Amino acid sequence: MNNILLKKQIEEFLIEDLGHGDLSTEFICDQNQSAEAIIHSKERGIICGLEVAETVFKLIDGEINFYKMVSEGQLVEKGQVIAKVVGKASTILKGERLALNLLQRLSGIATMTNRYQEKIKKYNTFVTDTRKTTPGLRLLEKYAVTVGGGRNHRFGLYDAVMLKDNHIKIAGSISKAVQKVREKIPHTMKIEVEVETLEGVKEALEAKADIIMLDNMTVENLKKAVEIIGDKAITEASGGITLETIEEVAKTGVQYISVGALTHSYKALDISLDMFDKKS
Repeated sequence: MNNILLKKQIEEFLIEDLGHGDLSTEFICDQNQSAEAIIHSKERGIICGLEVAETVFKLIDGEINFYKMVSEGQLVEKGQVIAKVVGKASTILKGERLALNLLQRLSGIATMTNRYQEKIKKYNTFVTDTRKTTPGLRLLEKYAVTVGGGRNHRFGLYDAVMLKDNHIKIAGSISKAVQKVREKIPHTMKIEVEVETLEGVKEALEAKADIIMLDNMTVENLKKAVEIIGDKAITEASGGITLETIEEVAKTGVQYISVGALTHSYKALDISLDMFDKKS
């Protein structure tokens, strides 16, 4: 987690939510009224985003106390308290919704990722995310994938080369696409090529692609592709892979399985905040 970027993003989120001020809170709370709150999970899942939630409250008021009751990445049960917040009532009320929004979403991603990775834990295969993330939340969503036990694919268009079908059409062929890119990129950067057929696999190998993405292939063709590639390139499977099908894909021997659903079709974990006046 890049804390500098994290703080910058949360500041923007707070500006969006608070605007010129929290009208409800400012008219209800005394200036120095103290309160405490518990944050608890209303269902079983992997907790992710505790530091993120703490940052929300700390940016509003640096004197707030945030106590983590569980560890990041811990599996919790329904009703389990995951954190306590103590300080000004106004601070807790102002930060409540944003903190919960982020905790719920990140915990949902971590929980879903964990379910996928658990399905293939006995194979030498890892589930990885994609760029199918919520605009503005990629840093956090990809962080949640790692907390859930998954791996990160490239973060953007800038940190790795990935030649998809449309790139290849524009270039004329896999070989031409790889050659054009190889001439320009740093020697430290890998090239990934997306293929859908066994003929494409062979052409990608001849072009010396570093990673070959086997997209929307049948399990039978995945097995054949992995055999053809051997140790000459890194293998990755993709394309509509679900919890029900991921184990069959892992059995083919592919090294990575990318799943867009980790960040675009997750269910947020149900997490709630209950607040109490410290005088009561």
